[in-house]
Amino acid sequence: MNTDDARTAPALSGPELSVVLPARDEAQALPGLVTEIGAALNGLCAFEIVVVDDHSSDDTYEAALRAGGLAQCTLTAIRLDRPSGQSTALHVGVRHARGALVATLDADGQNDPADIPVMLRLARTLGEASFCIAGYRRDRHDGPWRRWQSRIANRFRGALLRDRTPDTGCGLKLFPRATFLALPYFDHMHRFLPALIRRQGGALHIREVGHRPRLHGRSKYGAWNRMWAGLLDIAGMLWLLKRTRLAAVAREDRVVPP
Repeated sequence: MNTDDARTAPALSGPELSVVLPARDEAQALPGLVTEIGAALNGLCAFEIVVVDDHSSDDTYEAALRAGGLAQCTLTAIRLDRPSGQSTALHVGVRHARGALVATLDADGQNDPADIPVMLRLARTLGEASFCIAGYRRDRHDGPWRRWQSRIANRFRGALLRDRTPDTGCGLKLFPRATFLALPYFDHMHRFLPALIRRQGGALHIREVGHRPRLHGRSKYGAWNRMWAGLLDIAGMLWLLKRTRLAAVAREDRVVPP
């Protein structure tokens, strides 16, 4: 088995949960965030943290390793060879994760790691093999212009895709690693995870989560790049949804030689 096959194979052994953080120029935010993740999960489950540095211009990679050492957490840092975007960083992180379950959150510190245990406890009670627990930031700590953009984008996307997700832009989600790896990969796919998981028959669960002001750095996305990329991506998602055919197995038999 080559290295890529090993990374995309189901996690056969490892921690219960992998926390994946796509990060770009987040050296200032990572130390506190890693400490908070450790405080939230220590004693609750076996976990690891996977930080994917999307070719930052600061020392995000080194800061992640230092943070893991100080917090005494199992942490893997990965640096991409070129800026590749959040979806690619997320995809690389999940491929390298060893946990059966994956929690994702933004590395800027605006998502609260204290919400992960609630999602994990819910995941343990679910009977579905494929699911997504998606965060909903009802009380957002962004500026009025950013909140307006997100509100319009969510309504437009929801009307077309019918994904029943009030806040698809929330980075805080939890799902089985195998569920994610079965999804089609494309740039900006992270914005459509609930719709993609429902497309393949997975269950969707929405949970309200906290949202905090950004203390370090700045947003990597503006109004115009969100709008034009979003229109193209939604067109692609509509194409995928229209051509999806799910079938349930009515019968399966096996003959075993004596």
